[in-house]
Formats: sequence, structure tokens, C-alpha cells
Amino acid sequence: MKLQDLMQQGNITIAVSLSDLKDFAQELIQSTKKELEQQITHVNTETYPSPEQVAKILNVDRSTLWRWHKKGYLCHTNVGGKRRYKMSDVKSLLNGKETRL
Repeated sequence: MKLQDLMQQGNITIAVSLSDLKDFAQELIQSTKKELEQQITHVNTETYPSPEQVAKILNVDRSTLWRWHKKGYLCHTNVGGKRRYKMSDVKSLLNGKETRL
């Protein structure tokens, strides 16, 4: 029986060998490492929503996005021949930060 299984049974007293304790620590480290790697990968993944999606997120008209691009306030990029916005720039605007380049 693994230590994690015993922990779920409630408040009990057990004698644990050093090797079992080491294995348990290794399992905890590996699961924590995997979880953190997933979180970091998720945070660092850049998405490129369409103008329609960005207008909806920011609650503005598409013409506002066009004006903001001309002023350098929120610039778009072309991805595969289509106009897209970096989600990190959109989030910056939502947090009150300008994205001028």
C-alpha cells in the first residue's frame, strides 16, 4: 500500500521505512513539477484572436480597433493573411496598461 493511500484513510499512526519515505517524496516532487510545467506552458502560450473576438472582449466596435491600430494603441498583426491581435496585448489593455510599440 502506498503512503498516499494511507493518508486518505484519516488520522492514523504508521511506521515508515526510509525508502518508502524517499519514494513518497519523489512522487510529490514529480507531481508538483509536472503541475508547474503545465501552468507555465499554459501562461506562456500566446493566442491570436480575430478582430471580432477582440471587439467582443473589449466591448468596442471593430472601427475602434482600427483607430487604435492607426494610433499605435493596440496594433494588430497578420497571421496567415488574416488580421489578428496578440491576446497578451488585449489582456494588458484590460489591466489598464497601454501596448504602444
